[in-house]
Formats: sequence, C-alpha cells, structure tokens
Amino acid sequence: MNRTIDAATLKQWLQDGAELALIDVREAGEFGEGHLFFATNLAYSELELEIGRLVPRLSTRMVVHDGGADTLAQRAIRRLEAMGYSQVTCFAGGVRAWGDAGNSVYKGVNLPSKTFGELVEHVYETPRVSVTELDAMLKRGDDVVVLDGRPWTEYTKMSIPTGICCPNGELALRVGKMVTSPATKIVVNCAGRTRSILGAQTLRNFGVPNPVYALENGTQGWYLAELALEHGADRRYPPVEALSDLGALQAKAQALAARHGVKRVNAASVAAWLNDPSRNVYLCDVRTPEEFAAGSIPGAQHTPGGQLVQSTDQYVAVRNARIVVFDAELVRAPVCASWLAQMGHEVHVLDAGVKAELSIPAGPRPRLPELDRLAAVALPAFLARGRLLDLRRSALYRQGHVDGASWAIRPRLDASAAAAQPIAMISDDVRLAQLAAIDLAEQGVSDMRIVAGGHAACAAAGLGIVATPDTPPDAERIDFLFFVHDRHEGNRAAARAYLEWETGLLRQLDSEERASFRLATGH
Repeated sequence: MNRTIDAATLKQWLQDGAELALIDVREAGEFGEGHLFFATNLAYSELELEIGRLVPRLSTRMVVHDGGADTLAQRAIRRLEAMGYSQVTCFAGGVRAWGDAGNSVYKGVNLPSKTFGELVEHVYETPRVSVTELDAMLKRGDDVVVLDGRPWTEYTKMSIPTGICCPNGELALRVGKMVTSPATKIVVNCAGRTRSILGAQTLRNFGVPNPVYALENGTQGWYLAELALEHGADRRYPPVEALSDLGALQAKAQALAARHGVKRVNAASVAAWLNDPSRNVYLCDVRTPEEFAAGSIPGAQHTPGGQLVQSTDQYVAVRNARIVVFDAELVRAPVCASWLAQMGHEVHVLDAGVKAELSIPAGPRPRLPELDRLAAVALPAFLARGRLLDLRRSALYRQGHVDGASWAIRPRLDASAAAAQPIAMISDDVRLAQLAAIDLAEQGVSDMRIVAGGHAACAAAGLGIVATPDTPPDAERIDFLFFVHDRHEGNRAAARAYLEWETGLLRQLDSEERASFRLATGH
C-alpha cells in the first residue's frame, strides 16, 4: 500500500505554494459528475500516454485519487511508479472523503478556467448584450461585428449569423484587420459564457477603442431563444502576414503583460529551467494550428491562446509550475500571459518566440507491450474460441461495432478477463490496447492480440456491423459526460442546466479557492 493522506493534509498541500499535481484518474463521465476544484482529470484508460505531457518531472509531488474506493487510484499509482515517478501519494477516500470533510465538490469540466471567467465578468464588469438585443441589432443593420472566440472546428458546427471565427487568442493581433472603424460595435461570443467574457474583456484590456460586449450565454442562449443558428459557416479571421502597426501592437501587449507582473525571458534562462529537475516547465506555443503545424520549437506543446486560458487544466497539471508562452510576433503571447498571471500562474513570455534555439528534454514515456496482429478477415474464426473487446468510445460502439464484440474500458477490464480464453481487441489507437494488455496480463490473460486496422478494417472486410443505441447502458458509460454533451444535442433543458451551472460557480468557491486567482482590482 502506498503512502496516503487525508483531506486536511491535501488542503494544506494545495495552499503551501510548492509544486503539486492533483490527478483524478477516473474517466471523463465520472469526473464531470463531481470532482475537486484543482483536480486534473487524467483518465486511467490513457494514463501513461498523457502523464509525461501533463507532469514532466519524475520527482513532482503528485497526489492521485479516484471517487472514493481507492482501488483505481492504487492501480494508477503502480503504473506511475513503474514509469519512474517517485513522489506519488494516494488521497485516501478521494472525492467522497473531500465532500465528507465539508469541502465543495464540483460538477463539470475546466473548473478553474470556467470560474475565472465568471470572476472576470464580476470584477471587470464586462459589458454584455443579450441574444435578443444582438438579434435586433443585426436585423436593423446596425454597425456591429460579431466575433466568435472559439476554434474553427467548434465554430463550423454552429454559429451566430454573420459571426466571424476569431479564436480569443487571435483577437488582439487581428481585430484591426476585421474592424476598421472605432464606432463599430464588437460582440464576442462562444458556445456559452466563458470565452465570450474573456474575449470581450481581452479587447477592452488591450485598449480597443470600440464599444465591446460579451454575448450573454452565447450560441446556447441564441438557441434557447429559438433564434436560428448557422451551421457550416466559413467566415474566418484574415491573415496578418505584414502589419504596419506591429510595433504599436507589441507595445500595447507588453504593457498589458507588465501590468500583471509578467516578465520576458530569454532562451538561455528557459534552457536552464528545463534542465532543473526540481521544477516543472511548460513551453506553450499559443499560435494557430496552421502555424504550429508549419513548425515550432521541438517538444513544445500546442496551446492555442484562447484555449490555454479556457481549459488550462488540459495543458498544465502542476500547480505553481513555470509556464513559458511564445508566439511569432510578441503580441499574442503577452496578452495570453496577462490572463494566466491573473489566474495565479507563474508565467513568462519567451522573447525570441518561435525562433528561440531550445532543446526540450523528452518527458517520461511508458514501456508498452508488443501485441500480435489479427487480420480482420480472421476474426470470425477467432470468435469461435475467443473474446473480442471493443475499446473505442462508448458513443462509437453504440453507433456500430462488430457483431459479437463487447464494449470494454480499461478501468473495468476485470469483468472481461478470462485467463484461459484468448482475447482480441479493437482500438483506433493501438497504444490504448497496449495499456489494456498490461492490466489483462496482471489478471492472468496470456493470449492477447489487436485487430489490424481496427473497426474500419472490420467494416471493409464485410464483417457484420451492428448498432446498439442502448448498449452499453447510460449507467455504464463512464467515458461520456452527459452533463456537457447533451447541451449540444438539441436538449434545451441540458443547455439551461449548463448555463445555470456556470453562473453558479462563484457561489461554491471557498476562500482558498478564490484566493488562488489574482485579478486586478484597480483596472
């Protein structure tokens, strides 16, 4: 049994100022239904694949927990220690013990970022317009531009009529190309609230002269008001290859960052930090996906600026670590850093940007077992003597799977193991099957293989594919968070519940959680 701590000790650790990774190893559906405010969700099904990115240093103080049974947490700790992590502790009783100690347990995802957005609106008094007010503006033909602060993939699914995709991290750099008159009203929207607020306040903090507003409740509010959304829109921010006012933009960005205590750092200092085994460093490229794909600092993490603030816990799992952000022109990175600093992070801007000469050490990597391949055409004969486990997401399994396949997920493989029976696995990612094989081997399974080409190969081979809309049942879909996903599936009640959840976050905060933010009061 590993070392354990109780809720009181964990609360002390969260406030002692030292680095700490608090990892909840349950699957996304379980995590989203109730978790600790500062917990990072790293599902056990992909634990070893993502831990090196989220917790780069093997000596990091790490606390692992589950919902309360501790069984999954202890299993995860064994895996982490096998990778070389040396300071891993189990929070005994997990989420249940945290609640029993009188602490708040939160629903949803990206809690620190979502709560921060609500706090920004409260502290800065960010102006907003309702969906009915914006609809009236558009119908009157008012001088108004709608900027959608979400990534392109989200924007194309559903958007406000006339809205232009400009992710929040791009706003400061590109708004001058989209809005040329200072009299034009600018309305920033997202799916709900957080990015609408942060996008609008970004432009206000940056000193844009226009009247700027957040669209209250975003596309969900538009939908709830029974207004028509667009689907498949293709309006996008313009390129900015040459900016005549780049110097002015850089000066404004630098002043904004400095106002919140952000400093620039050179490549030599960052190189020294990266070689310091006592601290974690996250090197984050905040540029667009296209720019990142064209080339970045080797080993840097792609964290588009708006998303890094909107969902920080998906990129940074260690509290009090160093975050170094960079871009190509010293505008987007300082603006992003100004928000991260107000969220309570130690953040720096890399002065050489993407051109910095840095060598980032490779993070911890798991040892994955080799698996024999089974051709899809050989699967029918195999099923006469063995079991087929489908490791894909439960939603994909429901849509269609090989007849005879059972849905399986790594935390619950115990029920799938039969030591004397061969097992074949279907997975879109071979590595997930390799991780599952580690657990199956511990349970006595010796004959395992993976179906070459996965589900697509089975369909192409003409194998029977069946849909089971109710299997696995909702109660077993621990990988699926209904609370978040249902709001995008035409469920108005779910959309209302989600918006009520966002607006209610501030009421749940305790004094320590609120004190973790460093919002300026004299803006």
